Amino acid sequence: MVTDTRRRWLLLTVVSAGLLLITLDNSILYTALPTLVEDLGASSSEGLWIINAYPVVMAGLLLGSGTLGDRVGHRRMFLIGLVFFGIASLAAAFSTTPEALIAARALLAVGAAAMMPATLALIRVTFEDERERNVAIAVWGSLAIVGSALGPIIGGLLLHWFWWGSVFLVNVPVVIVAFIATMVVAPPNDADPSKRWDFLSSLLALVALVGLVIAIKETAKTDSSSLVISIALLATVVGGWTFGRRQRRLRYPLLDFAIFRNRAFLAGVLAAGFSMFAIAGIQLITTQRFQLVEGFSPLHAGLLVAAVALGALPTAMVAGATLHKVGLLPIIAGGLALSTVGSMLVLTTFDTSMGLLVTGLLVTGAGLGAAMAVASSAIMGNVPARRAGMASSVEEVSYEFGSLIAVALLGSLLTAIYTATISLPAGAPDSARDSLDAALGLAGDGNSSLIAAASEAFDSAYFVVMIVVTAVMAVGATVTGFLLRRHGPGSTLSATTHH
Repeated sequence: MVTDTRRRWLLLTVVSAGLLLITLDNSILYTALPTLVEDLGASSSEGLWIINAYPVVMAGLLLGSGTLGDRVGHRRMFLIGLVFFGIASLAAAFSTTPEALIAARALLAVGAAAMMPATLALIRVTFEDERERNVAIAVWGSLAIVGSALGPIIGGLLLHWFWWGSVFLVNVPVVIVAFIATMVVAPPNDADPSKRWDFLSSLLALVALVGLVIAIKETAKTDSSSLVISIALLATVVGGWTFGRRQRRLRYPLLDFAIFRNRAFLAGVLAAGFSMFAIAGIQLITTQRFQLVEGFSPLHAGLLVAAVALGALPTAMVAGATLHKVGLLPIIAGGLALSTVGSMLVLTTFDTSMGLLVTGLLVTGAGLGAAMAVASSAIMGNVPARRAGMASSVEEVSYEFGSLIAVALLGSLLTAIYTATISLPAGAPDSARDSLDAALGLAGDGNSSLIAAASEAFDSAYFVVMIVVTAVMAVGATVTGFLLRRHGPGSTLSATTHH
């Protein structure tokens, strides 16, 4: 017989497995993309959309799916999401054309968008004791970092032994086990048919968010199209303005903007975005630098940045367990400040000492792990249980946009600085300015002066981008510290949660 206590923690294991699948699929293609692009004969544009279809569609659907979960029940949404995710994984694994794989990735995003808000909402409604809930949410938050870090590692391992479709096929057994376990341990479905889910609001949110995503990504491209940017920004402005106006008129809005008046809630949302910006940015530029400059394999580069996740796990657990004693301020603002110190160590030692670099990554992860774990508690603990889906959707949109902005802006900044600072040796083709990849391809094994010049320029770009990451984390620590300055120990929950 399963006791209530054991059932709660088994549920946490199940929803954590779902979250791990979602975050893994965000980064697992980093190592598999070159292989599958070659096998499918995909163009560079198609390769980009194989990666982007997943986060773009998911970001657009998250807000609507969380609020829909408040109406139809979070257990039901989680199960529906698992089914979509399993079917899409099979379709992706056996895709024979780039178009089919892009469509499968979009379907994966539909499943992920249904599952992700439900994972956190189920924790919110299952763990009624505040201290238990803080620990459970800390586990949930730490897995967002772990999944992102494990993606390139698992992708590299699977590609070493199997074909590229295995990076999708590995999802299927986890989906089956999670589906069966959810039926056994999840609480009864908490549907509330009296709540209305406004389809038009969900569509407007989708238009605004997808438009913003496309605008950011297109702006970051070296060959960006002003027409695409203009259309995307127009969709964002019109969709966002219409969405906001509609919410103020609805009795049951998709997003109640009043929840942002709670400073602890707002600090949690910002901390989630700042943290994912740092994690995605450091992972992106560090794996590139050590593969291209130092000659690391994709697997070894993935193992290096896994130090961030390794540093995050213990602090996430400690933060969740001690939140009721120390409060939000020192953990969120202090965690972001600690990560700032760690990133400063990374940017000053990345080309001199591997030991100090790894130490910097561990310290950065330690700070981010604490901040992310408690950010989730700040968000979910400062809304009523009946708005758990809405709140979790807001958090996950913040996660997605933090990661998206980091990849788009920092990736383009890295390339721009490299192009502007490289000093080509005599006789080197000008196309070597395009990227370090291009320079290495042109140099081959015989042009050591070109390789040295390109590597030096890339290291200069890496240094500047790490300064940007460090500055953003410092801003995050300052802003969240200001918002939480009156939020002392024992005040992790707002009075609004009891209404």
